[in-house]
Amino acid sequence: MKKFTAIILVLTGLLLAGCAGEEQKAESAQKTLVMGTSADYKPFEYIDTANGREIIGFDIDIAKRVLDKMGYKLEIKNMDFNGLIAALNSNKVDFVMASMTPTEKRKKSVDFSDIYYVANDAIVSKKADNIKAVDDLKGKKLGIQLGSIQEETAEELKKEVEGMQVTARDTIPQLIQEMKAGRIDAAIVETTVSKGYLEKNEGLTEFIIEDESEVQGAAAAFPKGSDLTEQYNKHLQEMKQNGEIDELAKKWFGGE
Repeated sequence: MKKFTAIILVLTGLLLAGCAGEEQKAESAQKTLVMGTSADYKPFEYIDTANGREIIGFDIDIAKRVLDKMGYKLEIKNMDFNGLIAALNSNKVDFVMASMTPTEKRKKSVDFSDIYYVANDAIVSKKADNIKAVDDLKGKKLGIQLGSIQEETAEELKKEVEGMQVTARDTIPQLIQEMKAGRIDAAIVETTVSKGYLEKNEGLTEFIIEDESEVQGAAAAFPKGSDLTEQYNKHLQEMKQNGEIDELAKKWFGGE
């Protein structure tokens, strides 16, 4: 009887060990999705240099939560903004999240999720230059981030403002440095992003551009026809309805 009991205990132990092993295999086999981003756009996505090299921000938190609900792990690849769609279409990343606006031109190449956040654009400049309205950009050099929606805004302003030149840089920090160095006179930056630069640079100021465009807001981008888009939207809508998006917006952008 003791031998029989011992055999049962051994078999039970092996069975439990086998189950634990299967759980570990299932966990290690959890799929990973690679997200492309441009980590120069604080507070949407940026490198936390104070605590290492981790990429953090509003978009990152949303992506982590949505992918967790979908059952995926998140891997992040950092690159220039203007190379994100090309990376998506060449299968270097599975999706893109970089405060990207779903313009008609971009929709020809990729599918977009629902809009998850809407922000305004502003003209940022040095206080000493006294640029307080669009007309003050006459004869000035205006900077924009290469590949951004602000490129289109700048081209429209160029039609209205005599002698205004438009120049592009890869990142927002580059634009701010160029402005402080006097190589450009102003730059178009989203207000949620410009806020941080104005707080750290007392010599800078801004005014908001009146946006008459129907295309506004940020969305995640996926390959054409991807099944991930519908899954992503499902959980994104849940986060909007249960207050998670508002919670993260308050965390990263402040306010009540």
